Amino acid sequence: MSSFQGIWVPVVTPFHDGAIDFTGLHRLVSHLLEKHVAGIMVCTTTGEAAALSRQEQLAVLDAVLQWVPAHRVVMGLAGYNQIELLQFQREILQRPVAGLLVPAPSYIRPSQAGLEAFFRTVADASSVPIILYDIPYRTGATFEQATLLNIVAHERIVAIKDCGGNLGNTLALLASGDVEVLCGEDVQIFNALCLGATGAIAASAHLQTEQFVALCQLVRDNQLAEARATFFELLPLINAMFMEPNPAPVKAALALQGLIGSELRAPMQAASTAVVARLQQVLNPTR
Repeated sequence: MSSFQGIWVPVVTPFHDGAIDFTGLHRLVSHLLEKHVAGIMVCTTTGEAAALSRQEQLAVLDAVLQWVPAHRVVMGLAGYNQIELLQFQREILQRPVAGLLVPAPSYIRPSQAGLEAFFRTVADASSVPIILYDIPYRTGATFEQATLLNIVAHERIVAIKDCGGNLGNTLALLASGDVEVLCGEDVQIFNALCLGATGAIAASAHLQTEQFVALCQLVRDNQLAEARATFFELLPLINAMFMEPNPAPVKAALALQGLIGSELRAPMQAASTAVVARLQQVLNPTR
């Protein structure tokens, strides 16, 4: 079974005058690799995949695969037209990737049986591991515990990005031994790691990346007092990153660091001046 451990960054997609800024993307990805992240996830929520055409998504993936070893690259696969989704999956799988990050179909709100059938179909059609992305506040689909446990029993569904907000489900998944749990809510990283999560998919880890990586290692080494202190040092950044819809604050923070521009695609809006001011405080606390 493939293993997904440590800090994975769902990388933003930089834009310049409406087009993908591949130079900025290269600079950002190289920066994250230097900070020893476990891997890069492309075309995710944070990557504004919903605002990219399928061709643009493949272009982003192809670019990242030039710079990052394939075993450290996961591709987002989202959609509510299952026929089109499976076709897109076939195109992605012509490339070497470590896995696919797959949420429930949004807007449709399928039944529990429908959710099981959907993930079984996607997993059966996959030649690489699947990470189930449980994020009901974006998809409108809420998994019952029994449904989740049935889905992750599939041999190709090896991990879950847990944004479900249901501690009972999280504990059941951790106890099952069938799946690796990756924390998807940045504010819950410390407690998730202490409970046995293998890592996190953290938008906040675009910034202060070394501390996120250190936090994960400290818990792994059972240095919990140091890990707790590190988490509380990161908490102001995490809170600032989610003051407004993701990824606007992330892009604003990266722009403050000179890594990329802060441009987003409509209907997303740039971070407000209040958020930018707060980010400046968090990133430069001594000023």
